[in-house]
Amino acid sequence: MSRGAQRATQQAVDRQLSLQNQLLQQTNQQGLQDRSLMLPGIQDLLTSQGYSPAEQSAITQEGMGSARTVFDSLRERAANRVARTNNSAGYGDLTAQLGREESQNLSQQARQNQIDFANEKLRQRLSGLQAIGQTYGIDTNLLGRAMGVPASLLDARARASGGSGSFLGGLFGGLGAGLGSLFG
Repeated sequence: MSRGAQRATQQAVDRQLSLQNQLLQQTNQQGLQDRSLMLPGIQDLLTSQGYSPAEQSAITQEGMGSARTVFDSLRERAANRVARTNNSAGYGDLTAQLGREESQNLSQQARQNQIDFANEKLRQRLSGLQAIGQTYGIDTNLLGRAMGVPASLLDARARASGGSGSFLGGLFGGLGAGLGSLFG
């Protein structure tokens, strides 16, 4: 290769490397800005306690209220039957049975509410972990792809130098070959 062609190749590789480094720097700065905006929200997800106490209370009241409404309706029907027939036989047993079923239903509802509250807390934390993984995973992939380009450029730069025997030529040649084999 003539010295003119060698110099032109070196300059082209240097321009490409400079442009690549500039683009990487811009991308890294944008990534830092994006992460600084996202991290407070992600941190909130990671430390989330799930539903707030007010939300838990509303969920509990709604679930318990609907369960009680069914049994209140059944009790009212039984009382209306006693009033209509003037016969209270079996009324005490029926209300006792309704009370037992209501308490079982309410305890199942309370248990399910606690499970739902714990699941919501876990779901929010997992969402935070997933967001962190995606945030840093994108940067890791970008870095991995980006390192392949400079490594091949460094290797091309070292070849264009023709192994000049200088310390920098040897350094860039070895670094380029090492990174090129690692990522290429």
